[in-house]
Amino acid sequence: MPVLRTVPESQFAYVVVVSRRARQLMIGGRPMVDNAGSRKTSRIAEEELLLGLLEYELPELPPGSAEVEAKRRK
Repeated sequence: MPVLRTVPESQFAYVVVVSRRARQLMIGGRPMVDNAGSRKTSRIAEEELLLGLLEYELPELPPGSAEVEAKRRK
């Protein structure tokens, strides 16, 4: 799986990446931004993601699952 540094297209993936990083910050992780715009861990994590500082991997979907998901949303 390739490591990504761009903002995820999916809102769900965006929230998952930000929340996992916020959890890391809550348990003592150091922020990757020098002057964070907020003291909230979720806002710091979001800022890190928007600046392209976070690396993450998206799971690969099995073949045909995209079509099933598209049908489910209709």
